[in-house]
Amino acid sequence: MDGREKEIVIGPGRGMRRYWKDLWIYRELFAFLAWRDILVRYKQTSIGIAWAVLRPFMTMVVFTIVFSKIAKLPSGDVPYPIMVFVAMLPWQFFSNSLNDSSNSLIANANMLTKVYFPRLIVPASTVIVSLVDFFISFVILVVLMLWYDFIPDQRFLAMPFFLVLAFCASSGFGLWLAALNVRYRDFRYIVPFIVQLGLYVSPVGFSSSVIPEKWRLLYSLNPMVGVIDGFRWSLLKGSASLYWPSLWLSIAVTAVCLWSGVRYFRKTERVMADLI
Repeated sequence: MDGREKEIVIGPGRGMRRYWKDLWIYRELFAFLAWRDILVRYKQTSIGIAWAVLRPFMTMVVFTIVFSKIAKLPSGDVPYPIMVFVAMLPWQFFSNSLNDSSNSLIANANMLTKVYFPRLIVPASTVIVSLVDFFISFVILVVLMLWYDFIPDQRFLAMPFFLVLAFCASSGFGLWLAALNVRYRDFRYIVPFIVQLGLYVSPVGFSSSVIPEKWRLLYSLNPMVGVIDGFRWSLLKGSASLYWPSLWLSIAVTAVCLWSGVRYFRKTERVMADLI
C-alpha cells in the first residue's frame, strides 16, 4: 500500500447504447424497487386497496353530481358515472405516477450516492406501482358496468394501446419532474398544484365534445385528452366517434415529452449524486 487514497467515481454508463444495456443488466433491481414500493403501499392490505379504490370512486361521485346534476352536461347514451369513471382510470394512473416519480429520487438519495446503476430505474419503477392501482380500480369499473348492464363491444381490444400511451405520457412527464425536483427542490410544492389543475382542465368530469370545435386542437395539446378520449371510445359502446386529430396530437406531444424527458434526465443524472 502506498498510502494514497483512491477516488471512487459514481457515474452513468457512457453513451446511450451502453446506457440501455445497463438498464437491461439492472432489470432485477428495477423489479425489486417496484415490488418494494408495492409492498410498502399495501403493507396494510385492506387500507391500501381501499385507498386505491376510494379516491377515483369518490371523485366520480363528486363529478357526477357537479357536472351531471348541476351543470347538466351531456353524456350521450352512456350512464354519467361510467363515463366519469372510465376517464378517472387513466387520469389517476397519470397523476399518481407524477406525484410518486417526482419525489422518487429524493426518497432514494442514500442509495443513489453510494452505488452506480441507471437512475432512470427509480422513477420508472414508481410508474409500475401506479399501474397496479390502475388494475385494482379497473375491477370497480367492471362492477359498475355490470350494475348498469353496460358491456363494451369489440373496441375494447384497442384499450391496451391507450394504456401504453398513458404509460408513455406518465413516464415522460415523470422523468422531467424527477430531474427538475433534484435541481430545484421547490418543485415538490408545484407538482400537487399541477396535478390538481390538470384534473379540471382534462376531460375527466365531462366529455371533450363540449369544447368548441375551433379550440379542440389547442385543447388537445394536453396529451391526456387523447388518452381519455381513447379510453372512452374503446370502453363505451355507442359513444361519440374518436376525434382523430386530437389523438394524433396527443401521440406527438407524448413522444416529444418522453424523448426530451429521457434526454434531460440523462443530462441531470451526470451530476445527480452532487445535487442530492
